[in-house]
Amino acid sequence: MVLAGIGAGIAALAAGLGIGKIGGSAMDAIARQPEAASKIQTAMIIAAALIEGVALFAVVVALIA
Repeated sequence: MVLAGIGAGIAALAAGLGIGKIGGSAMDAIARQPEAASKIQTAMIIAAALIEGVALFAVVVALIA
């Protein structure tokens, strides 16, 4: 059970780092091209949602196993 908790924690940590990197990169891109902010924001939200889905799946698999 301890290993399941460690696996879930690693999945959550990796998701947090990934979403943080996406957010930072999006802010850099918006600062360089403010006119493209809506397209960048849309792509950022889609990518963040995909990462959250994978992280949720990883947490569930870690806790079931």
